Amino acid sequence: MAGNTFGKLFTLTTFGESHGEAIGGIIDGCPAGIEIDLDLVYRDMERRKPGQSKIVTQRKEPDSVNFFSGIFEGKTTGTPIGFNIVNTNQKSHDYSHIKDTYRPSHADYTYDQKYGVRDYRGGGRSSARETASRVAAGAIAKQFLKDIKINAFVDSVGEIHMTTPYQQLDFDKIESNIVRCPDESFAEKMIDKIKEIRKAGDTIGGTVMCVIQNVPVGLGEPVFDKLHAELGKAMLSINAVKGFEYGSGFHGASMRGSEHNDLFNADGSTKTNLSGGIQGGISNGMDIYFRVAFKPVATIMQNQPTIDKEGNATEMQGKGRHDPCVVPRAVPIVEAMAALVLADYMLLNKGSKI
Repeated sequence: MAGNTFGKLFTLTTFGESHGEAIGGIIDGCPAGIEIDLDLVYRDMERRKPGQSKIVTQRKEPDSVNFFSGIFEGKTTGTPIGFNIVNTNQKSHDYSHIKDTYRPSHADYTYDQKYGVRDYRGGGRSSARETASRVAAGAIAKQFLKDIKINAFVDSVGEIHMTTPYQQLDFDKIESNIVRCPDESFAEKMIDKIKEIRKAGDTIGGTVMCVIQNVPVGLGEPVFDKLHAELGKAMLSINAVKGFEYGSGFHGASMRGSEHNDLFNADGSTKTNLSGGIQGGISNGMDIYFRVAFKPVATIMQNQPTIDKEGNATEMQGKGRHDPCVVPRAVPIVEAMAALVLADYMLLNKGSKI
């Protein structure tokens, strides 16, 4: 299986399956001498872990990260940083009913057809459990980035869309509620909607917005390695993601150039920021902001028609412990992937200057 490594210089390779003994990763390319606060790593792991509230999956995993190389006396050594996260609460029998059956809108069918073998216990390698390794690595990347601030938050659940501009938000309030929406009035509506959907045995999607501040000018390349292209790839690699837009996004397509152009100030900053902090694929020093769309979780607690491995029609109902809405737990994953992209481009930018 290919495609387990992300990045060019600051890289992450992940391993493990949802119901295996452990998942984990190897971070390579992280410079030596970076001070690492493990409490910050554990904080981000707490934000992603299952069982943290009534509106997420009730699988109980502590998601404790064990670092076993690359960090000595609180600093990175420049060698590969190896870590694992032990799986402690697998209930593989919850998936015995899909051993020979394909779940609608899951990777079951494509995985089986491509590899000829399938770990049906929670989806194996295709499970969102893998993203715990990304969050651990992203927490290291954040500490390498130092002054760059990355804040993601939920800005919609189903048809409930937060309308408050991000410039008016207090990012310190993101963690003040279980849905991770910094606007408390919208957060209450989102929580009620998720509870309603869960009670009906269904699921619902939503969007996560991410704002990156204090980004230096010059990250990214103008052709195939545009900064926004790599951010898009990073976000679209997250389970359940169906869309990515940055800056004015799709709304910009309905505007005129005279409305959309970001006019300059004398210092090179711009009066508006519809470009989303990136022009020509290169960061311009303004805030980078983007939105990531997540589909409804495919496992629902309702009967659905499907097929088995022989192509026979059958019926199935979801079992086990699943999120009715993935976006609250996706917030730290979005931040982590953004941090990995920026850490990689910071190192690439050093090598591009003569």
